[in-house]
Amino acid sequence: MRQTRKQIEQKGFERKEIANVKHNIAETDFHNNFKDPYFLDFLGLKEGYLEKDLESAIIRELEQFILELGKGFAFVERQKRMIIDGEDFYLDLLFYHRKLKRLVAIELKLGRFKAAYKGQMELYLSWLNQHETEEDENAPIGLILCAEAGAEQVQLLNMPKDGIMVAEYWTQLPPKSLLEKKLHQALIETKQRLINNSQK
Repeated sequence: MRQTRKQIEQKGFERKEIANVKHNIAETDFHNNFKDPYFLDFLGLKEGYLEKDLESAIIRELEQFILELGKGFAFVERQKRMIIDGEDFYLDLLFYHRKLKRLVAIELKLGRFKAAYKGQMELYLSWLNQHETEEDENAPIGLILCAEAGAEQVQLLNMPKDGIMVAEYWTQLPPKSLLEKKLHQALIETKQRLINNSQK
């Protein structure tokens, strides 16, 4: 009962519908283990925060963040260092998913999604697969968390086939009317993409 009440309070149904509509074209074996958007209102971030503020707040409230990610996630490392061609790269957050038996790389981005983020995540996933994956584990997957996803770019890049998900995060819980508006907009965009694909 408590969980049901929490889902109602957090507009769980509308969020699930938005995610289903946004990702219905390219579902993957790991798709159902991720949400979109993620509600990070519990972090208490003030306007004008930076990526490092977001990351620090997540670590400070790690238990709640893991609960928001979903079942099966375990925290591994923050600012995972990777040396590639003698240069240091740092992955924001590294998790492990027990059911999927995969490492999950998470990159935090302010603002709108950019296509260049895909290449960055592919690099990180390849490195993790080569240097961190155990014999009985599946290839790592990535989650890029952005303040705004940019649905058309995400759809055109077809990232789920490369093991990469893109999702929005909201640092303030929006009213029900805004969630319904986003769901309606997502339906319109999906319908238009389907029409465009059928005309090719």
